[in-house]
Amino acid sequence: MGKQISAIRGINDLYGTEVEAFDYLLEQAQETLKQYGYQSIRLPIVEKTELFARSIGEVTDIVEKEMYTFDDRNGDSLTLRPEGTAGCVRAVIQNGLIHNQIQKLYYSGPMFRYERPQKGRYRQFHQFGVEVFGLSEADIDAELIALTARLWEKLGLENLELQLNSLGSQEARAAYRETLVEYLNQHKSELDEDSLRRLESNPLRILDSKNPDMKSVVEGAPKLIDHLDEVSLAHFEDLKRYLDDLGIDYVVNPNLVRGLDYYNRTVFEWVTDELGAQGTVCAGGRYDGLVEQIGGKPTPAVGFAMGIERLTALLVDKQLVPAHAVPDIYVVLAGKEAERPGLIIAEKIRDDLPHLNVQMNCGGGSFKSQFKKADKSGARYAVVLGDQEVEEQVVALKPLREQGEQITVSWDALTEHLKLCLN
Repeated sequence: MGKQISAIRGINDLYGTEVEAFDYLLEQAQETLKQYGYQSIRLPIVEKTELFARSIGEVTDIVEKEMYTFDDRNGDSLTLRPEGTAGCVRAVIQNGLIHNQIQKLYYSGPMFRYERPQKGRYRQFHQFGVEVFGLSEADIDAELIALTARLWEKLGLENLELQLNSLGSQEARAAYRETLVEYLNQHKSELDEDSLRRLESNPLRILDSKNPDMKSVVEGAPKLIDHLDEVSLAHFEDLKRYLDDLGIDYVVNPNLVRGLDYYNRTVFEWVTDELGAQGTVCAGGRYDGLVEQIGGKPTPAVGFAMGIERLTALLVDKQLVPAHAVPDIYVVLAGKEAERPGLIIAEKIRDDLPHLNVQMNCGGGSFKSQFKKADKSGARYAVVLGDQEVEEQVVALKPLREQGEQITVSWDALTEHLKLCLN
């Protein structure tokens, strides 16, 4: 026997309850987005490396340390996507989807980052992303937040806190950056290694430090929200009024800056304290300059991404995933003569009663073992077919969960009878 091959560290198989939660979450998310008039888009997993360097920012942790990048046979540098927004922006530009148009899009799929695996954070992880192009006012920001709040309610998730901030315009942010760097240089001896590295390249990320030793430095730093331009401040006030009108609670977090360079104005996160250190389950904001940065015409844009693994972990922990669907009918087949007509009968039930879950015994087995399987499946009725039933063109219909006697029904009358039994 050859040596067993294991999955790559941080790239996991999904099965059982986890995959049921995964599918349930996607189903509910898609249903919610359709309620709001959003359309699906499918995006490539691999893009040119330049796309992410240009959009995310060459001095971010993602581009510097976390991307899976390789040269293909033509010598082109390609990267497994570390996030979805840049690829979506590239797609709408390339396919002419935002020329004098508003687009409201959603997508889902795997993303890849080389980082230390931990609960809810893996090297291959999955996101559900939403992007809106062509709308600049705060009402669409509010709609995105409202639809996420609606999704949490549908899923039964509670205790998620909405945190908000505004990063202002690129110009206001650049001016604030100088003020922040001046402050941080005055406290250079108190900065940890990570913050010293970011001081010149990406100082706003220091405000998001999780190091408790940095708490006093971060709390004493000048606040970006106090340095906003008038237009961004008015936009932020509009957003808060909309959320107040909708009854959506929020906390203004002046240290919420997001890790990607392309954000401006609104940024938000839904966070929980029930997943350890990795508490953010959904995050997003505005990126009004990104379309132009990637080669399109200036276009306002806003979006968010949900971490599917983190949300499914919550759903499983809180037992919020609906029970696995059990069959309504289990078809028991005794004898070789019953196998072919049994297959036809099972298909006819599915044709005539498509809402029913019909499971047919495959692989043979004694009557006793098949009835054990039928009972274990949770089915309400067993449709039983043996040599004698085949000869007489009837089936035995046996209740497995309800009162009543086994009866004999002709093949032609079976689906009508099942309608009555399973109404």
